[in-house]
Amino acid sequence: MKKLTIFVLFMFSPLLSFAKGPDCYTWPMNMTEGWLKNMNIVDIVDLDESKTQITQLASQEIEKGLYNQIYHFVFYDKKGNSYEVITQNNASDEECSMSQVNHYLVSQSNVH
Repeated sequence: MKKLTIFVLFMFSPLLSFAKGPDCYTWPMNMTEGWLKNMNIVDIVDLDESKTQITQLASQEIEKGLYNQIYHFVFYDKKGNSYEVITQNNASDEECSMSQVNHYLVSQSNVH
């Protein structure tokens, strides 16, 4: 039984040691809000930040202390419309804004 436990721990150890990286959702979120405004999609003052959904899809260490991070945001405006955006940027253990933020508008739903 002891050998089986050691074997199972050994087999799953790569799954337990992935690089999570820093919790830096605020940088891409703030830059995306500005991008949505600049692209005339929705004004920042019309967004209801309390309803914003944030999911980190990936965080990969690309060099020591530097991570490539992918986030999925769903923004809602005060009328109930939603704006689904995927972002990509680099963040470090010390600084969230190590690169520009790349934005990809996935969907926009209008409630009438």
